Amino acid sequence: MTEEKISAEGQTETGKKGAAADPLPKMDFSMFIFSLNSSALVHLGIIEDPATGQKVKNLPAAKQTIDILGMLEKKTTGNLNHQEEEMLKHILYDLRVIYVKEQA
Repeated sequence: MTEEKISAEGQTETGKKGAAADPLPKMDFSMFIFSLNSSALVHLGIIEDPATGQKVKNLPAAKQTIDILGMLEKKTTGNLNHQEEEMLKHILYDLRVIYVKEQA
């Protein structure tokens, strides 16, 4: 049986009943952006979908994820540290280049 717990930080931990639950990594802005980046790469067919093990292109979903990252870039202007700002800028650039190539 599996049970789900929510930690004091608001993170969900799932584990087998009676066994110690493996703590989830701490979620921060960088991890959130890397997660969206991974989703975009899956939708672009660059990396395998972890659920299926297949590389399948879904360009509309890729565009939506890239647009979400672009929106986050605009909405967080002035609120990120230099490292976060540069990371987001480079990820967006790379994803946009790949997206344009995949459309051709």
